[in-house]
Amino acid sequence: MQILVNGDSVEVASGLSLLALLERIGKPSAHVAVEYNGDILERDGFAAVTLRENDRLEIVHFVGGG
Repeated sequence: MQILVNGDSVEVASGLSLLALLERIGKPSAHVAVEYNGDILERDGFAAVTLRENDRLEIVHFVGGG
């Protein structure tokens, strides 16, 4: 199925969780913020989200520095 991740179309398996997607693309859940179909998600809810056709995700990772 197709979803949008940061504006790019991505093919994923049906039933994939958001947490599994983050692991697949190498973004540790502890270091990202996720907007899911226009809503900001709490980090502890990532595993409960099952992705569906045409979902829209914006994933940003934190950058440290000084």
